[in-house]
Amino acid sequence: MSLFRKIFGSKSEKSEEELKSNERGKYMPEIKLPVDERFTINFKANGGKFLYCENLDEIYHTLNNIIQENNWEEKKVLLFDSNLKDRFKDFNLPTSTYAQEATYFLTTCENLIADDGSLLISSNQIAEKRLKELPENFIVFATTSQIVENIGEGLKGIKSKNKKQIPTNITTIKHFKSQEEKDFMSYGSSSKNLYLLLLEDL
Repeated sequence: MSLFRKIFGSKSEKSEEELKSNERGKYMPEIKLPVDERFTINFKANGGKFLYCENLDEIYHTLNNIIQENNWEEKKVLLFDSNLKDRFKDFNLPTSTYAQEATYFLTTCENLIADDGSLLISSNQIAEKRLKELPENFIVFATTSQIVENIGEGLKGIKSKNKKQIPTNITTIKHFKSQEEKDFMSYGSSSKNLYLLLLEDL
């Protein structure tokens, strides 16, 4: 997606955009960024590690890098989602369904919320567990079509996708910092060291 490339564009492109922005009068209406750009900016501001991938090969390569960089090759991964297990079967990941045994959690999410850079999840991903019962390290696999404006839009999407039975335990993850990086703003929250593998599907 060209919009994502635009976010990570050259310094000259950025400075040109800043110049245009500075030329606008302070009473002019604020320019609203596209939904995907807003999500990316807010997500990274929350401390999340954003990894945009154009295809599945890039997803596999990036996941492998994350596992190697953290020395998680022999560590157990918490994996509830059978579709994800099948998608990454070639990795031969040592999986577990017990949170206390796992070093990291590999999961999907319901939606990516642009307004605050959070991730919307439900019992479809975490069953009935509370966030603090899950491993500190998250790797979330999502697609660009899951980006929505706000939580309200995300909740509507959950209802429309699950007409027979609406999932329970709906919550958001917003603070993405490791235990060492936590500050008073995230004190008391279920802060996670989170990697987002975002696949282009639009």
